[in-house]
Amino acid sequence: MPKGPIPRPSPLDDPGNARFAWARYRRIMRWMGLVTCGVIGLVWIYLYALFGFVSIHLYIASALGVGFTVMLMAALMGLVFLSSGTGHDESIDDLLDDDTWK
Repeated sequence: MPKGPIPRPSPLDDPGNARFAWARYRRIMRWMGLVTCGVIGLVWIYLYALFGFVSIHLYIASALGVGFTVMLMAALMGLVFLSSGTGHDESIDDLLDDDTWK
C-alpha cells in the first residue's frame, strides 16, 4: 500500500509571515473600502441624474447592493492575493500528481 505524501509546511505557519500577509490583506481591504465609498457616491450621482430624488429607499438599496458586491469581490480577491503572495499555494500537495507518491 503506498504511503501518502508528507505534508509540506505552509509559509503562513510562520507567525512573522502570517503577520505580514494579514497586515497586507487589511491594507488592501481599507483601500477597497475607500474605493467602494467613491463608487457608491458615483452611483448615487448617476441615479439622481437619471431619476431625481425618488425615494430614500432606492439610494439605501443601491448603496447596500453596490457596497456589498464590491467589498465581497475585494475580500475574495484579497484572499487569493494573500494565498498566492505568501507561497501558500505552492505548499499544497497535488494528490493526482504521480511524483507526490514516490
